This record gives sequence, C-alpha cells and structure tokens, in this order.
Amino acid sequence: MPPSIADVPGILVGHATDTAGATGCTVVLAPPDGMPCTVFVRGRATGSRELDACRPESLAGRVDAVILTGGSAYGLAAADGVMRWMESRGRGFRVGAGVVPIVPAAVVFDLLPLGAFDARPTPDMGLAACEAAGPVVAEGSVGAGTGTTVGKVLGLAWAMKGGIGTWAAHGGDVIVGAIAVVNAFGDVLDGSGRVLAGARREGGGFAGSADYLAAGGVPGGALRAAHHTTLVVVVTNAGLDRLALGGVARAGADALARRIVPSGTAVDGDIVFACSAGSAPASAFQVEQLARAAVEMAVERGVRMASGRDGIPGLAD
Repeated sequence: MPPSIADVPGILVGHATDTAGATGCTVVLAPPDGMPCTVFVRGRATGSRELDACRPESLAGRVDAVILTGGSAYGLAAADGVMRWMESRGRGFRVGAGVVPIVPAAVVFDLLPLGAFDARPTPDMGLAACEAAGPVVAEGSVGAGTGTTVGKVLGLAWAMKGGIGTWAAHGGDVIVGAIAVVNAFGDVLDGSGRVLAGARREGGGFAGSADYLAAGGVPGGALRAAHHTTLVVVVTNAGLDRLALGGVARAGADALARRIVPSGTAVDGDIVFACSAGSAPASAFQVEQLARAAVEMAVERGVRMASGRDGIPGLAD
C-alpha cells in the first residue's frame, strides 16, 4: 500500500460516496481519547463548523474526528451523523451524564456541474463514513472527492476532475500524514512546477491559469458559481501542543501554494487542519517540513487518482 494518513497509529479514514449525485464525505477518526487540533483558514470563501473548537484556548482541548464533505453548507449536516456514531460509543467531551463529540467540519462546493444540486451528504452518510473507517484509504473520485474539479479559470467546460488524495512523510520515528480534497479554482502542479491538471485550452494543452489572470484574463463564470476549495487534514505522531500545531497547519498551506496556482483566492475556501495523535519527540521544524512534503503529495495524488466524468477528463482514465 502507498503511504497514507493512516500510517499515523490510531488514525482511521472512512468515505461515504453518492456516485449518482456526485458528492460524498470523508471522515478522519481520532484515537479514542481524541487529539489536539488547530486549523488555518487560507481561503476566503469557506464553509465550516466547529472551527472555534480548534483554537488554542478552546475548552475541550481536542477533537474526536474531522469531517470533510461536499454539498457546500448543506453538507455540514453530515457532521451530525459523526456525532451520533461517537456518542453511541461514549466518545467525546465529558459533560456530566454524557458526552459531546467535538467534530469540526469543512465543505467544498460540488453541487454542480457533475451531480444534482439537491444531492448533498446527510447525517446518515456521515455515520456510514464512520462505519467504513479503516487503515486502508481509498483515493480519487470517492468520498468528499467524488464531485470535485480543478482548473476552472476558463469555466467548468474546460476544467479537469479533482479528487481526494493521501500521503505520509517519515523522518526517523516521526510520521506526518495528510489527506486532501482537491476542488481548486487554480491549476495543480507536479513537483517540477509543470501543470499536471488544470484549465484546458481549446486545441490542446493547458491555458496556464496564473499567466491568464496576470495578463488581465477574466474568469469564465467561476466567480458567479463558487465551485472551488481545497481541504486538508494533517496528522502527526509527534507530541505537539496546539500552538505548535498552528505552525504545522500553516506549513500545510505553504504546500497548497506550491502545488495549486493560484490558491487561496476569493472563490476558494481552503482550510488546513493539523492534529497530533501521538507523543513521539520531534521539533516543530521537522514536523512542519514533513507536513509540507505530505500535503504536496496528497494534493498531487488527489488529481492523479481521479476518474473523469460527464465530459470532464481525469488523469486516472
């Protein structure tokens, strides 16, 4: 199996996929006692829930799961299913007679063009993703990556298929894993800086979104319909507190800027979660660098493993 976020001991990942509706959700389950988590919001068109629980000063001090979902703001309902699954197992922040599971959520806009506008992840799908969670992580056009696209500067007709990807970077005993839902406005680059998947040009080849915009090009319909956003969860086995994890989340955002051009735009809702699920000794500098490497590869695999649909080509075809 290729490296994945589940290389970090205690981390499980599950998908729920609505193939006909071209949407889905993906849950990253923490170990039973939860894990510290911090978030960095890079985009300017976000849809989210419980991000304040990831602030360094928040009371709970940990999260029980993170869910990434399609369906725009409607898809946030999938987190209710994750909470139901957690509560039935007594997992969550203890409040006297019961628990309150801490489940931050973030969304991508996939309501169009591949599926139906009213196809949205539901609480039952969130619960199903938890039931399906395990150490083997499917990639490509599954879960929250089912209906995603990339390279939309010329409009959706010239876009390519996005998806979900995962990777892990190892440095001695330190592991940093990442999972990315790639639904970017911009182009996705390979490690050499060449466009891997992005806005296609009539007649063949890529338009080069950054050059097109720099020359004064006007986005083709993309600003009227915010079909964008890349979401990332980074988890390490290093014992970092929430303040240090803030640097790890920013390092993940560095990786987005290297592999998605442009990224973090006014029509992207990019969010990076960074979590600690272990106690291995490590410097924050090491974990941040491993996070950059893991996120870069997770983004690349998100498009490499994606299958085309409805006239939008994918690299896995």
